[in-house]
Amino acid sequence: MNWAALEKHIKSPLLMQYPLNRYTTWRTGGPGEIVLIPESIEDIQKVLQFIPEDYPVTWLGLGSNVLIPDEGLQGLVIITQGSCLNRIEIFDIPDFFVYAQAGVPCGQLARFVARNHKAGLEFLAGIPGTVGGALAMNAGCYGGETWDRVSHVEIIDRQGKLHVRQKDEYVIRYREVSACSSSCDLIAGAIKEYFLAAYFKLSEGNKADSLLQIKTLIDKRNLAQPTSLPNCGSVFKNPEGHFAAALIQGCGLKGHKMGGAQISEKHANFIVNIDNASSADILALITLAKESVKEKFQIELQREVKIM
Repeated sequence: MNWAALEKHIKSPLLMQYPLNRYTTWRTGGPGEIVLIPESIEDIQKVLQFIPEDYPVTWLGLGSNVLIPDEGLQGLVIITQGSCLNRIEIFDIPDFFVYAQAGVPCGQLARFVARNHKAGLEFLAGIPGTVGGALAMNAGCYGGETWDRVSHVEIIDRQGKLHVRQKDEYVIRYREVSACSSSCDLIAGAIKEYFLAAYFKLSEGNKADSLLQIKTLIDKRNLAQPTSLPNCGSVFKNPEGHFAAALIQGCGLKGHKMGGAQISEKHANFIVNIDNASSADILALITLAKESVKEKFQIELQREVKIM
């Protein structure tokens, strides 16, 4: 494709074979074939209109729930962190809402809401990702889930067209969100859409109480999770009636290493990069944990992390 011709019509640079490891919390992975860090939504529209519908497109936020292969990613990679998708705004009339774009870090949104004397999103401070990623996977922790507070969202489709979707246009599950038709049948093979922003419903709150709740949550997270080492967050979903960490630990894998990666000695559902790990090292540990739990407990662990 003639990317040079496209660059004449957008303000955002198109970066060729651009390193992606700096954009993942595991700090692994190869380059993106074509990388866009958009300076405007209009540039995103123009790029999506330029590429064929079957051209691979990957969106990256803080990269906290993804494993990028060592050989990198083919196609277009749109990075939302540090991009134009960073706006947050409070609306008080007629109800309390906060508008947040996809590139806003979840912790930043939680603190913004608290400092504006609103409540309901404190739990987001415990999610090491962006609003876009949280919407895509219904991220949650400590009793809260992203879509509990969503009213409606702004999306962009593969043709670069903008739409507003209501919450009831999605099927929302544990760590999974799917578009649905008007009858709420899942759409299979439909036009792909990507989250640009969301409106979250809020309650009246107390700034001091909310900030204290956020601090308590962060302290609890730091105590229980290996936050000082590169990791992606929880690797597996918790099976119904079980905790993935307990199952992995029950297989004797806590602290197990492969290459520069290790199943955390602090929390067995975390894999940490302790010594310049490769994505292959991490994937080998993911496979080992999954197979070991299946063999010992006859339980099929489902990945929470997305392998790109």
